[in-house]
Amino acid sequence: MGRTGTLCNCFIASFRTPISICRRKKPLIPWRKLNLMAASMDPSDTKTYQQNVLVMRHGDRLDNFDPTWEKTADRPWDPPLIQNGLHRAFGTGREFRTRLPFPIHRVFVSPFLRCIQTASEVVAALCSVDDDPNAKSSNDVVAIDPSRVKVSIEYGLCEMLNKTAIRIDVAPKDGIFRFDVPQLEALLPSGTVDPTVEPVYKELPQWEETVRDARSRYERIIKALADKYPSQNLLLVTHGEGVGVSVSAFKEDTNVIEVDYCAYSELTRQVSLKNESFSAGNFEVLTESGQTGVTYIAE
Repeated sequence: MGRTGTLCNCFIASFRTPISICRRKKPLIPWRKLNLMAASMDPSDTKTYQQNVLVMRHGDRLDNFDPTWEKTADRPWDPPLIQNGLHRAFGTGREFRTRLPFPIHRVFVSPFLRCIQTASEVVAALCSVDDDPNAKSSNDVVAIDPSRVKVSIEYGLCEMLNKTAIRIDVAPKDGIFRFDVPQLEALLPSGTVDPTVEPVYKELPQWEETVRDARSRYERIIKALADKYPSQNLLLVTHGEGVGVSVSAFKEDTNVIEVDYCAYSELTRQVSLKNESFSAGNFEVLTESGQTGVTYIAE
């Protein structure tokens, strides 16, 4: 079934280089023009366009390369990226900027540090005033235009909070994962954080959520964010399981077997605008297996 809603930002509750295939899509309507269009359209008129959603895994996490790191870490369940992970994330951002046939309007990101750092690099690449092909990371970006992309932290995109994803010996003893959101927002490129955005999930899931519940959460948050901003293209920076669900939940009889660092899926759907409401079709998965670091097989 498709989805319907009103234009009021509401909702119901191993390594590969990413390669994008250029496809010509119908341009999106800028969000700021929607109300004007709705007011000027004949009640019988319907405007149809495409919404695109990318779902991306974070870059290379430190604890997978330095097993001793967690022994002295204050937050052993929340590792940062290694240098190569930062470079990979920035390079993926440049791929988005130069290869995608549509702009990214908003980025939503898991509060885990590795995702925040990944989003920071991607957004720096997207917002760079001068697209230097020799730039390796955000440190090489001289200036950005923060009006190009807006960023928000979203708890619904967080890691699976269970022993499948986080070992019991490194998880918080009290089962409470604490995040200082203002401190994390300060790590994102200056001026890109949108302070007006209300998160879909107001708090983190409970520790030891089941894998099934986590997968359902990822599917719900993808749909909820897309419905909340139906006229905008989104990038969701999350974890491997979230990327896997973005394929398996929207492509029938599919089993995702591998999600590389900075791998991503691409979803698209048709959205129709009529006056103050919208309706949306089902998401179509455009990513082919192995194309952008996501490998899947037919069940």
